[in-house]
Amino acid sequence: MDQLPALGQSARVMLGDEIYGLLQQAIMDGTIPPDARLNAGELARRFDVSPTPIREALARLESDGLVDKHPLKGYRTTDLLSRDELVDLFELRLLLEPGGAARAAQRRSQEDIDVLRGEIDLARTAVDEDDAYAVLSRHDVRLHDRVFVAARNETLRLAYARAHCHLHTFRLAYTGSYVPDTVREHAAIVGAIAAGDPDAAEGAMRRHIEQSQRRLLRVFD
Repeated sequence: MDQLPALGQSARVMLGDEIYGLLQQAIMDGTIPPDARLNAGELARRFDVSPTPIREALARLESDGLVDKHPLKGYRTTDLLSRDELVDLFELRLLLEPGGAARAAQRRSQEDIDVLRGEIDLARTAVDEDDAYAVLSRHDVRLHDRVFVAARNETLRLAYARAHCHLHTFRLAYTGSYVPDTVREHAAIVGAIAAGDPDAAEGAMRRHIEQSQRRLLRVFD
């Protein structure tokens, strides 16, 4: 954990969220590797805080599936997804997301369209930047969540959110897996939703998920 940054005074207003975000990012990008022990006391000293926000951050990371709590031993980061686990995760996505996109095309508001188009504009601008992957990974989470918002089905949205699909796939292949094709696929989904075409939205989402799975499976080749 030597590469973890210290928190400055400006971060103290949102201290718990800041620590959680830094630890999550470090686990995602491999700075903190799989099966690494996380010592709450050491982290508290590193960030110069009391143990309380550290414990809160670790509990949130456990909810994300990024750390496990072991009795009398503390927390350890979880393993990366196996090939079979990745395939299972994408099967779940194929069950939930194409239908969600179809519903979004039927139920979206103008605000939904504006937000989704704004995400596409952001992604197109960011794709060639030095920090593209960090920016685009956050865009990816927001875009897929916003499709469920537009679908007006909170139960479906929460079921997807609890699987933490994007966290685990980003962690598996943090660098180099976000390509311009992803932005084009997102744009096709948004275009179909904006046009109010449920069949096109469902098909665009299905193709995107299938292509994403093919890209990520290369990690195991």
